[in-house]
Amino acid sequence: MNGDEALGPLVRDIGAAGVAEMAGSPGLAAAVDQHVATLRDELGSPGETELMEYLHGFAEDAFNRGWWPDDPRDWEFVRIVAVCWMMRDAA
Repeated sequence: MNGDEALGPLVRDIGAAGVAEMAGSPGLAAAVDQHVATLRDELGSPGETELMEYLHGFAEDAFNRGWWPDDPRDWEFVRIVAVCWMMRDAA
């Protein structure tokens, strides 16, 4: 399995877990909302393809820096959840 094959399911799982966790965590929901606002400032109103490209590049860079999703409150986790949240609206 190459890096791209491993990255997709991992990011999908992070996003799904984070979106589900938002329902019971107002703090996480607020943090995701802040990331969504920042992403909209940076990217405008991206479609699903643009969001997938952004997510792939972001996650690949994070993993290459040694990040691992072991803290559901760290910046990278919240950013991935925010992009996944935006993709729900873009679909």
